[in-house]
Amino acid sequence: MTRLLPAQIVLLAVVAGLCLANVVRPHGLWLLVAVVAPAMGLASPAGGRLALVAALAASLAWCWGGWRLDRLDRSELVADIGRAGDLVVVATAEARPGSFSERQFGRAESFEGRRLDERVELELPLGRAPPQGARILVLARIAAPRGPSHGFDERTWLRRQGVHVVLQVDRIQVIGRRGGVGGVADRLRRWLARASTPGLTGQRRALVVGIVLGDDTGLSDGVRQAFRRSGLYHLLAVSGENVVLLAAGVLGLGVLLGIPRAWAHVGALAAIGAYVLAVGPQPSVIRAAVSGCAVSVAWLLGRERDGWHALLLASVVLLGWSPYALFDPGFQLSFAAVGAIFVLGRPLTRALEGYPLPRRLRAPVAIAVACGLVTAPILWVQFGAVPLLGVLANALVEAAVAPLLGLAFATAVLDVVSPRLAQVIAAVNGLVAAYIARCAELVAAFPFAQATGSAALLAGAGALAVTAFLLRLRHV
Repeated sequence: MTRLLPAQIVLLAVVAGLCLANVVRPHGLWLLVAVVAPAMGLASPAGGRLALVAALAASLAWCWGGWRLDRLDRSELVADIGRAGDLVVVATAEARPGSFSERQFGRAESFEGRRLDERVELELPLGRAPPQGARILVLARIAAPRGPSHGFDERTWLRRQGVHVVLQVDRIQVIGRRGGVGGVADRLRRWLARASTPGLTGQRRALVVGIVLGDDTGLSDGVRQAFRRSGLYHLLAVSGENVVLLAAGVLGLGVLLGIPRAWAHVGALAAIGAYVLAVGPQPSVIRAAVSGCAVSVAWLLGRERDGWHALLLASVVLLGWSPYALFDPGFQLSFAAVGAIFVLGRPLTRALEGYPLPRRLRAPVAIAVACGLVTAPILWVQFGAVPLLGVLANALVEAAVAPLLGLAFATAVLDVVSPRLAQVIAAVNGLVAAYIARCAELVAAFPFAQATGSAALLAGAGALAVTAFLLRLRHV
């Protein structure tokens, strides 16, 4: 096993401290002992300096995590539950349609003239949701989120995102759009959704937008269910592959234009930042963005690039912003999958040598197996279901995902200079999207494509046993 570097040990200690804040909040004497004891040890001439530095880092991270959780748990509107009145709210995300209503995250700026700055969830009639970034005046009743029901605890889920009240909207009026960084993000998102799909309509457009921006609201329920059952739903959550392809495209364009590599890396950093603004702070894209930026900065500074270091740094960023991210399925699945690739990807690829499998498929299959094994327990705990044919589905679409992303980004750039050519490329990309959707539907059609309950546990145990046998057989 690779030995951890001192910087990685300190980062791991910071992650541990941030996670600990979810278990015990640092208050009073705990706070004093947590910071003073490691600091006093660090000042002494005795050995074990790295351990003391790690302990101090963990203690400070614990204190920071407790402070962030206290901030997230604070709410001014909780005292107004049951009241109705006029609120000014900014819609900070796209609406999530349900069977009878739509839900949308927002930030309340005022209630009955009283200034606020608090995250809320809007409950709106179907078809009445405003666009992301709109400033709206609503007449709404302030209600408490629902408690546990049918295996889902809305109150806890919202609290972990800093939301403590639901606004049951009766009347809505758009009065403007937000400005600042949020306004820039809204414009980037609208531009990328439009410029990457000129001429496309229906499910093909919705799927391209879903893979590029992580927005599945335009897809039908049947298509979303097919992606879940087939093990391809991760394609609809912006992943590291999106960021890697974007950065690689900018670097490649820099080479074609003769731009010095250092400036090309600066351009890649800018492109990654703009993309994060456009897609929003999803755990997978923040992880990939931090990792990609760390690689470019390391190259610019002439430092060695290390995947584990970037992964730990990304976890510090996400948990530092909200220690509650630890409980988010997206966070768990994203980091578990990348860790699985680091640990099992290469051994499994070597284990597949000698089997009747094309060479170019060995690495994708090995990665799919590694990710499937590690994420299966998380999927079972979080959603109660595990896709059994994910390896097959991912092998079928592996060669199509990168071209779809590359064509989408190229279309968005070309739409600025040659709209007609952009439409031609978008039409080709629509065929790629149709192929991916068809693969998802075909795999999902198998009656055993997905296991639930105890069957999922048995399937996971069987897959683990087969993988262990495969590795042992090849003496990896």
